[in-house]
Amino acid sequence: MTEPLIRADDLHKTFPGTGRKEARVPILRGISLGVHPGEMVSIVGPSGSGKSTLLYCLSGLEPYDSGAVRLAGRGLGKLGRGRLAALRREHVGFVFQSYNLIPSLTARENIALPARLARRGASRAAIDQTLAEVGLTGRGRHRPGQLSGGQQQRVAIARVLAMRPDIVFADEPTGSLDTSTGTDVLRLLRASAGEGRSVVVVTHDLEAAALADRVLVLRDGLIHSELRHPRPEQVLEAITYAGAAA
Repeated sequence: MTEPLIRADDLHKTFPGTGRKEARVPILRGISLGVHPGEMVSIVGPSGSGKSTLLYCLSGLEPYDSGAVRLAGRGLGKLGRGRLAALRREHVGFVFQSYNLIPSLTARENIALPARLARRGASRAAIDQTLAEVGLTGRGRHRPGQLSGGQQQRVAIARVLAMRPDIVFADEPTGSLDTSTGTDVLRLLRASAGEGRSVVVVTHDLEAAALADRVLVLRDGLIHSELRHPRPEQVLEAITYAGAAA
């Protein structure tokens, strides 16, 4: 089997307590996992189980207390801020619920921006091709305020796909979308995993989670169970069981 693009070993993370003298609160309590090229993994679980914190630690957006994370073959623990940012620019794409588009830029300009910042450049033809891939042909000149929520999320995904990253992290990418639009967005992410990328999605959407090759169910900062190619009802059952056992 190929080497995982993402690997975590005995990952721990705590947050400060509510008071100055209170003990730190454990969020991740020894998580180990691997995500291989071409694989889509969904992370689900009851509220407060550590889903988003795990995503941020795996992507290098959040420091962890102990354990180890390797991203695209590089250990994150000893990387300084500059090298960590360079690693993310080279290998990682992010899709979040808030879209993070720049209002004054057109869809085409938003898509081209990360490539410009990375000094790669992106041809107009390549950007138009990416717009076509996400179903936004003819919308390249529109600014975010002229697009629906679903269209803005498609621009956000196109911005990631245009960079051709090895790894895509998505945190609740359908949280503010209607069911039909959300399904379309998740299928775009599913297709991108089929092109050899690793895709890791945190979601509360059962249909979205079931699109993944594997579903990791978190409870109290630990992997409570793992499902392979599950049906939505199996995901619901696993989350319900994890919540009841918490």
